[in-house]
Amino acid sequence: MEVKIGVQNANREIVLESAQSAEEVADAVAKALDGTSKLFTLVDEHGRRVLVPSERLAYVEIGEPSVRKVGFGTL
Repeated sequence: MEVKIGVQNANREIVLESAQSAEEVADAVAKALDGTSKLFTLVDEHGRRVLVPSERLAYVEIGEPSVRKVGFGTL
């Protein structure tokens, strides 16, 4: 699942592929925004954690999982 995270006062957004479902990402965003959690935390496909302070979140865009096409026959 592709997730784009906008951070306040940062020129670029954070883009990552996560194995978490859309519901899990949305729950993490909700916890960060309502003050339950001080950090917005996601884990990417490689097991790396991305931590963003909750007060610095500008937006979170949750996309569909990207299908990777392989070979020349898929053109």
